[in-house]
Order: sequence, then structure tokens, then C-alpha cells
Amino acid sequence: MLLAYAFALENASFSAESIAATEFPDLARRHLVMGVPRTVVNGGGAVDGAMPEGMFLDLILEAAAPPEG
Repeated sequence: MLLAYAFALENASFSAESIAATEFPDLARRHLVMGVPRTVVNGGGAVDGAMPEGMFLDLILEAAAPPEG
């Protein structure tokens, strides 16, 4: 979660907000939240777990990329 906020502060292309799964169970179910942290990208792809910054960025960019085809 902190990395998502750090990226949002550094780059206007990113935004971040934190949602408490226990307070919004419908949203947690919709995004298949089974553990935290779970970073949902553009309402679709997701990144699970804490990790080093470089790995997080790579996974976020991969999740945000348009589908090939």
C-alpha cells in the first residue's frame, strides 16, 4: 500500500486509495480480496503481497497494460 502511495506522489499517471475490506465486503468480494495487501489496477488486474519497489512497479505496469491481441 505504501508503494502505491509513493508511486502516486511521484507520477501523476498513478493514483492510489486504500479500502478496508472489512468495511466494504462487497468491494472485497468483487476484487477477490483474500489477503492483504492486494493492489487492484484499474478495476481489473491485481498484485498480491508486499515486495521490493522494482518488482512492484513491473507487476503494476504488467497489470495495467492493455491485453494483447
